[in-house]
Amino acid sequence: MKTKTNKVLNDYEISVFCRQMALLIKAGIAPLEGIEIMLQDFKLDDDDSTLRTISQILSSGEKFHIALQMSGAFPGYVIHMVTIGEESGNLDLVMDSLADYYEQEDTIRNNISSAISYPLIMIGMMIVVIIVLITQVLPIFGQVFAQLGTSMNSFSRSLMSIGNALNRYSIVFIIIMVLFSGACIFFVKTAKGHSLFRSIGMHIPPIRKIYSEISTARFANGMVLTLSSGMDTYEGLRLVSKLVEYKEMAVKIDTCRSLIASGDSFPEALQEAGIFNKFYSRMVAIGFQSGSMDTVMKQIARKYADETQRKMYNFISILEPTLVIILSLIVGLILLSVILPLMGIMSSIG
Repeated sequence: MKTKTNKVLNDYEISVFCRQMALLIKAGIAPLEGIEIMLQDFKLDDDDSTLRTISQILSSGEKFHIALQMSGAFPGYVIHMVTIGEESGNLDLVMDSLADYYEQEDTIRNNISSAISYPLIMIGMMIVVIIVLITQVLPIFGQVFAQLGTSMNSFSRSLMSIGNALNRYSIVFIIIMVLFSGACIFFVKTAKGHSLFRSIGMHIPPIRKIYSEISTARFANGMVLTLSSGMDTYEGLRLVSKLVEYKEMAVKIDTCRSLIASGDSFPEALQEAGIFNKFYSRMVAIGFQSGSMDTVMKQIARKYADETQRKMYNFISILEPTLVIILSLIVGLILLSVILPLMGIMSSIG
């Protein structure tokens, strides 16, 4: 059966879909009937084409994971986990776990977007204020100095020359500002922009540390999902390695799989690979012995997510006054460069 390719759903939409399906399946409602109910109650991104596609495929007798795959709206990880849920009879638990995972992913991405967008907005404001000063304010002071029969100091004249050049080539300047605005939107709103920003951020130690912790939180979240669905740790590690975007974490996961294949236990492999610190590795060992690995992983994921969010807020709280101070110093320096000589002239006249 051929179907049209729908837009790939974002993390929030996947979370909502999985949560709704988990509730319906727990109530004893089959996936086809559940999709029909969802069509009546809500739409994904104000568009019900994805749900209608899934409904048509299910009506033809295909399984739920096949319908999701053929819709073209879900990532491969969702398809694979739903397949496991159907085969193990734990589809409701898998859908709940997927909802939790993608809800956390949405929170992480929103935090990253906030951390990126704020400094970009502040830098844009700084540029606009400085340009207004050198293109509109300084020429007025220049006229005042000319009327008084004197001239501005060399620093002020240099700034005013820059302002005159900006006025003369205003079209070029507007193009540059449009490109800057487009770059801001690219970094904040697109996946490629996030990837490029991440590549740049890897050369900045504080940002690199935050991304490392985000990857660790994603690893823990992914393991919660695989463990709660009854998958063995070796296969779970293979799937989770596809979720992390931090190359060093992917290498650590591959090392962990190799250690398990050579006979180490899961907690030992985690510690030797350096995925968790000693404290969290000890928690995993206790969970491994007590049979509550998924619960322990969920706690670790929550702790990493909370710690990452705290560090992001701290970074923003430090960046905000720093940018304000820089802006104030630049504006103050520009104004003082013309006001102080003007006050000297006025006092000598007096």
